[in-house]
Amino acid sequence: MKKLTKYYIISFSGLLLLVSFSSFKEWRTTADYSLSVEVNNLRNAKGVVVYALYNREDAFPDEHYKKYFKKSTAKIVNGSSSVIFENIPPGKYAVNILHDENNDNKIKNGFVLPVEGIGFSNYQSIGFGNKPKFSKASFELFSNTKISIKVIYM
Repeated sequence: MKKLTKYYIISFSGLLLLVSFSSFKEWRTTADYSLSVEVNNLRNAKGVVVYALYNREDAFPDEHYKKYFKKSTAKIVNGSSSVIFENIPPGKYAVNILHDENNDNKIKNGFVLPVEGIGFSNYQSIGFGNKPKFSKASFELFSNTKISIKVIYM
């Protein structure tokens, strides 16, 4: 009887250790990260900067800000603005920013081009031959990351 009890205790302990390590491994592979996004050289301190984070190619670019994964706004201080997106699972992402000078949460367009400043991750300029695409704007996120986006005024 003592051997049988000892066998059950050892088996139960082994099973408990196995479950514990399996849970830890799963937790590490689904870790969430933070993404810090910074914008400099804003032309004035009017309004706010809208930051939209995308995780799908079919959602980007999103002129009306309806298909984003996460969205945030931030004040402008000394010509700069920044936000931190937290609890982001690993994957492929792209960021779009808007210097929303009139605080309406929309891109204000002139005849054809935006009147307010816009920007995209991995873009230094945009134009008819360089339209924003998820494939070019996207980046892999597998750790806490900081990026800077250039604001473009037309």
